[in-house]
Amino acid sequence: MSPMMRGTTDNGLLLPVPDADGEAFWTYAARGELRIQSCADCGGLRFPPRPCCPRCQSFATEWRLVSGRGHIWSYVRPHPPLLPGYAEQAPYNVVLVELADAPGIRLVGNPVSAPHAALDSVDPALLRVGAPVRAVFAEIAPGVTVPRWLLERP
Repeated sequence: MSPMMRGTTDNGLLLPVPDADGEAFWTYAARGELRIQSCADCGGLRFPPRPCCPRCQSFATEWRLVSGRGHIWSYVRPHPPLLPGYAEQAPYNVVLVELADAPGIRLVGNPVSAPHAALDSVDPALLRVGAPVRAVFAEIAPGVTVPRWLLERP
């Protein structure tokens, strides 16, 4: 089994393991687009992706393009790292971002100083609940692109 199929890189970093419901999210991310699954009948947004709308129980699905702007809802700085593959970058920042144009939708990721910067590239003193951020995209392994977060000025 290849490292990609196990959900990790050769150096032990975690990779997303898309399922049938979430595969489109990762396809759009590879194009540099942040899209959130929505119900084609009632318009309700949902994340994580799933087959049925929790509001109206419809199975009709669309992927709505969102701005990628949001704010830090919560954050943590793990040290020591929980997984050995992250030891070189520890301590590093992890944020939970609530999207500005999709209230209630929150994504986990890393705040970085540039799309391909190290996970420890942002001074933790700059992080605060409510800080504005915007999504950027980084290819972290061949064919695997993830959203990361740049701090914006308030």
